[in-house]
Amino acid sequence: MFKLFKATLSEPQLLVNSISTIAELIDEGLFKISKDGISLVAADRAMVAVVNFNLSSAAFQNYDLDEEQTIGLNISNLLSVLKRATGSDKISLGLNAKKLEILIEGSSKRKFTVPLLDLSQEEVPPIDQLEFTVSAEVKPEVLQSGVDDAEIISDSVVFEISSNGFLMKAEGDVSKAELELEKGNKALINIQTESNAKSRYPLDYLKKMMKAAKIADAVAIKFGQDYPMKLSFKCGDKCSLQFILAPRVSENE
Repeated sequence: MFKLFKATLSEPQLLVNSISTIAELIDEGLFKISKDGISLVAADRAMVAVVNFNLSSAAFQNYDLDEEQTIGLNISNLLSVLKRATGSDKISLGLNAKKLEILIEGSSKRKFTVPLLDLSQEEVPPIDQLEFTVSAEVKPEVLQSGVDDAEIISDSVVFEISSNGFLMKAEGDVSKAELELEKGNKALINIQTESNAKSRYPLDYLKKMMKAAKIADAVAIKFGQDYPMKLSFKCGDKCSLQFILAPRVSENE
């Protein structure tokens, strides 16, 4: 049958790990397939987080597309199929009018079909209009440690960036956790600040987003004073997974 789109991934785990992370936040979404690659922009149901995913055509061994397509998919169903691939398997995608075909080739050939959903484009907050005043780039394992440390103390964590460095802290009724990276620390790859800024964010969302660390060697963090945060995970020019997370502002802050 004629296919509107055919492609074979050179690094299947980029797609598997990305969709695995997205599935933590998003139930279903509209994927755009263009000459540049596959992308998704979607907000979670509570409108607390926005996912911005891009898998470049450079991540594929071959990439054949006649014209741009937009397809609706249940992300949980898609992930269930993708997780059937092991590390050495090859994943190929084929798009027909009503379904997405996924071919997994290893010791055997296995073909799966995922139905397309008739989804309307949901309203997403205008993330391109956000203006951040501070930024830092850190090793993913360091950020993961900060999130894990904070989780045993509280359900939220404060991020702070100043001219001195990067700080994460959480406070409970009697306990406190802090992670600090001073300028010059090798784990603090880059830092930029117009002025000092701090903001509090929910840990349940951060934990889910940190699963994207599997695709990246570094994570870029941008925010402002009591302002949304942007987390960016990249694998060279092949894959990008970004999140916008709303701050948790209390009356005491």
